[in-house]
Amino acid sequence: MDRELTKRLHRDYIKVYRISSLITHGLIFAVIAAYFTMALIWDWTLWPGWIALALFIVTFILFTWIIPKMKHARFLYELFEEELEIQKGLVFLSNVLVPMVRVQHVELESGPMMRKYGLASVSIVTAATTHRISGLKLEEAQQLKRRIGTLAKVDDQDE
Repeated sequence: MDRELTKRLHRDYIKVYRISSLITHGLIFAVIAAYFTMALIWDWTLWPGWIALALFIVTFILFTWIIPKMKHARFLYELFEEELEIQKGLVFLSNVLVPMVRVQHVELESGPMMRKYGLASVSIVTAATTHRISGLKLEEAQQLKRRIGTLAKVDDQDE
């Protein structure tokens, strides 16, 4: 088995992950602020708001600063002639081998935030599950999609 491709996620994926987290946490903060406002107006108890604010701070630090770097550092994939190996995880690392004969189709996805940074995701679909490689440069993602499709002998109906 010749190793054809050993890659990590692109560093811009950390930015995209952080921006998505900032947007999500902005919405959560608005809800917490609304609760505090209503609690002060209608004389509700404030402790649920304080608990929510404490959880907000913890998740903000985790999902904006720690997890994106860990995800980037620990995600790795290798493409071989007969299989695709994906290593991922934060605390518990998992290593998955996807045999090319099990691949049913390969998809290329890119949301608005990922498109802004020229990134895309490749989804490898088998009968059992879908394996996703997010945070690749668009050109790399297209090349990986075509190569997996060729190795798995999947018809490319999108093009």
